[in-house]
Amino acid sequence: MNRGQGMVSIIGAGPGDPELITVKALRRIEQADVILYDRLVSEELLQYARPEVRRIYCGKSPGLHHMSQQAIHRTLLQHASAGLHVVRLKGGDPLVFGRGGEEALFLQEHGMDYEIVPGVTAAIGAAAGADIPLTHRGIATSFACVTASRAQSEAGSESAGDGVRWDLLAGSVDTLAIYMGVSQLQQICTELVRYGRPADTPVAIIENGTTAVQRVLTGTLEDIHAIAQAARLGNPALIIVGEVVRVREQLMQIRQQAQTMIG
Repeated sequence: MNRGQGMVSIIGAGPGDPELITVKALRRIEQADVILYDRLVSEELLQYARPEVRRIYCGKSPGLHHMSQQAIHRTLLQHASAGLHVVRLKGGDPLVFGRGGEEALFLQEHGMDYEIVPGVTAAIGAAAGADIPLTHRGIATSFACVTASRAQSEAGSESAGDGVRWDLLAGSVDTLAIYMGVSQLQQICTELVRYGRPADTPVAIIENGTTAVQRVLTGTLEDIHAIAQAARLGNPALIIVGEVVRVREQLMQIRQQAQTMIG
C-alpha cells in the first residue's frame, strides 16, 4: 500500500468475537490513518490501530443513527481525498446487510480507490458459536440469509417487514437465518406457519453471538415469541428457523452425558 495515495478499505470485523477477524483485515487496521467503525465492532480490535489514528464512531441502532449513510459517504471521501488510508470497519461481513456495496459505489463514482475485505457474517459465526449447523447431511441442504426489515430511513424508522416474501421462503429453503427480526418475531412466526411451515418447526435465537455474553433461546414457531419475551431478549440477535436447531439439542445432550460420566 502506497503512503500518500488515499484509499478506503471496507472491512468486515466478524460477528462479535474479535479473534474471528481475518489476518488481512487486522493488517488494514494497523495501517489505517482514519477508522470509521460501527456499533457492533469489538473495541478490542481498535487497540490494534496506531496511537495517532483518528477514530470516528458512526454506529446505528434501532431507531437511532449516530451518523447518516450520506454523512458516512462524505466522510470516507473527504479523508481518502486527503491522501489518507481510511478503514470502514463493520460488524460481520460488509456485503451482507452491511451497506458496503453502497459505499463502494459512492467511492467508485467519485474516482476513489477502495478494496473490500470480507468478514465472517453473523449467520455463519453466531450459528457456529451456538452449535447449530446451517446445513447438515440428511436434514438441510440449503439456507438463506434474510433481513426482516427493509432499508431504514435516515430518521431511523424501519419499514414494515411485510416486504419480505415469507410465502416463498417458507417452503423453498431448509434453514432461515433472519437478521434484524426481534421486533417482528411474532409476525415472522405467524407468516411462516401461514405459508406452510409446521408450527413445531424448531427455532433458535442467538443474542450477542460469539461473545462472552452470548445467550441462546430455543423453541418452536409456535412458542418462541413467548419464550423471547419472558427472557427479555435484546439486540443484536439472530433468528434461526429449521430442523438444524435439533442438532444443537443433540450435541448438548451428548455433552451433558459425558459430563455426568466424568462426574
